[in-house]
Amino acid sequence: MLAGQPIIILRENVERNYGKEAQRSNITAAKAIAGAVRTTLGPRGMDKMLVGSTGDIVITNDGATILQEISVQHPGAKMVIEVAKTQDDEVGDGTTTAVILVGALMEQAESLLDQGIHPTVIAQGYRLGMEKAIEIVDGLSLKVDPSDKKTLAKICDTAITGKSIEGVKEKLDGIIVDAVSAVAQKVNGKITIDEDDVMVKKQRGQAMDDAELIRGVVIDKKRVHEGMPKKVTKAKVALIATPLEITKTQVKAKIKISTAEQIAAFSEQEGETLKKLADYVIDSGANVLLCQKGLSDPVQFRLAKAGVLAVEDVPESDMKYAAQALNGTIVNKPEDLLAKDLGAAETVEEDSNIDIIRFSGCRNPKAIAILLRGSSDYLLDELERAVYDGKRVVMDAMEDGTFVVGGAAVEIELLMKIKDYSASVGGRVQLALEAYAAAFESIPRTLAENSGYNPIDKLVDLKTAHAKGKKNAGLNVYTGEIIDMHAEGVFEPLRSKRQSIQSASETAAMLVRVDDMMITQQKRPAGMPGGPMG
Repeated sequence: MLAGQPIIILRENVERNYGKEAQRSNITAAKAIAGAVRTTLGPRGMDKMLVGSTGDIVITNDGATILQEISVQHPGAKMVIEVAKTQDDEVGDGTTTAVILVGALMEQAESLLDQGIHPTVIAQGYRLGMEKAIEIVDGLSLKVDPSDKKTLAKICDTAITGKSIEGVKEKLDGIIVDAVSAVAQKVNGKITIDEDDVMVKKQRGQAMDDAELIRGVVIDKKRVHEGMPKKVTKAKVALIATPLEITKTQVKAKIKISTAEQIAAFSEQEGETLKKLADYVIDSGANVLLCQKGLSDPVQFRLAKAGVLAVEDVPESDMKYAAQALNGTIVNKPEDLLAKDLGAAETVEEDSNIDIIRFSGCRNPKAIAILLRGSSDYLLDELERAVYDGKRVVMDAMEDGTFVVGGAAVEIELLMKIKDYSASVGGRVQLALEAYAAAFESIPRTLAENSGYNPIDKLVDLKTAHAKGKKNAGLNVYTGEIIDMHAEGVFEPLRSKRQSIQSASETAAMLVRVDDMMITQQKRPAGMPGGPMG
């Protein structure tokens, strides 16, 4: 107030929370998001059923999928969901762990704020804790050779265990490891893998156990003409991007025909042009054609007569996969097609049960396909998510050559070692470091709760084992025993653990320092409820 007049700083539609109210708001939001995915952690975690506004149903325990599907308004909650998105983009797994850690760190921050610890001190302690945690995790890491398929399969198995596909996970482990290994390339002494080189295709109506690895590509199409062969061996595949038909001109034009002879000549010319288009393919030596656009009836007939299996309207993405898998070149014009542009496959075959064409037996394919089967769309989607997680963790382990043990063994080591480290720091930062260490309890505690065990008992047992120097001791979620996770073969990529610690710590340190939130509300039109006349 100035001389009895109010000074308006913010617009009417700006809602402001500041001080403790803003801090509590962010803490509550982070805890709520962590609570939403908490019960899905671990092999015995529960599933969530998500129903969209259109009635679409998703059943999953994949943290990234759950958080992607739910709609939130709170800015603090959106930041926590961003952590899951980053984790999924960078690593492909560990999203639930990262979100639970953010929730636990914010819960610890709430206790520190109640004790009068300044947010800046808390943030400083969290950053120190993060640096120490990454150093400890690096020290706990183990080496894996890119050719060690047995260890890679165990890393894959840990990532996909707990989803609704338990019955086929062993088969999937082998398929995923073989697929990723097939597309791995060594560049300047380092393994590099492009996840897009592994194509995943889904088909309904078969059992999940019918999943298969195809050293080539799968196209969701049928041959265009019944007279074409259903199977071609020693295939030479032409890939053409433009249509093999008479297309409309780009400009408006009219042809004036006044006699029957002119009609016949026009038809003959058109037929000759289409014949040439088909002959370009036949003369190149191709016996299989993939066309990104359409094929006219005369072209189809001529190709069928020559024994060429042709597919039209192939999506651009599938064309690129095919070019990589078959080691062929996509040409724009059929007249430019040469024998050196053709891709090669041992067998090209149309499936008699489902609308797909398999290209298999490719030599040194730069892309490879995994074909998934399932009795329902829900199962197929979850199967695809499992393959995505498995594919990404195998890639991470092969590229970095490192992994750590699972079963919360790493978290207990972090909890105990960071607590010891905090004693050497002193001051109020020590309290923040102790709180940071305590946040790692959330992972073993949640694993025990989700498996039906008393979390306090299991935490005591785990701490006792680690105090005796058993750094690989973790919780067997099926028996409740504390066992050696390395001997059990429960492995995770080091990259996943590092990323979840880093993104969770940085987000918590950022959120705890927020003491003012100014949220601009959308203005309602005049006459609507809540508007000037509402």
